[in-house]
Amino acid sequence: MADIRFINPETLAKPPSYTHVVEVTGPCRTVYISGQLGTGRDGVVIGDFRAQAVQVFENLKAALAAVDATFKHVVKINSYLADIDDMPILREVRAPYLNAAALPASTSIAVSAFARPAALLEIEAVAVLPLKPARKKPARRAAARRAKTPGRKRR
Repeated sequence: MADIRFINPETLAKPPSYTHVVEVTGPCRTVYISGQLGTGRDGVVIGDFRAQAVQVFENLKAALAAVDATFKHVVKINSYLADIDDMPILREVRAPYLNAAALPASTSIAVSAFARPAALLEIEAVAVLPLKPARKKPARRAAARRAKTPGRKRR
């Protein structure tokens, strides 16, 4: 199991809604989630900034679930906003999703445009999870493969 430390050094200003340093040591799985937009399953960008922000976090939640993860596993978030003045809304929307006791490292920047013109924000995430046990191959598959190998003698 990986050891994850969330650190806010006293030599840096206290951050409002993130952690300055996240240290991961030990065996783990690192999961990188592509930037998510405020789109439904149909791919259509929805509503205003708040509606898109909620949908982005729901999309991130679904992506995390695909690898048996939750927001408690997220160690880094990068947020890209069309208008940096929307940052207070983003903080309000993301607060219930994130683990308040161990907030991820975070970067938020304003960008001039997105690949989808109606998009107002995009968020990507990095999560750290425990290693899964190695999958064992069923014995009969291995035996069948050995039997099919030319030139191999049966014991």
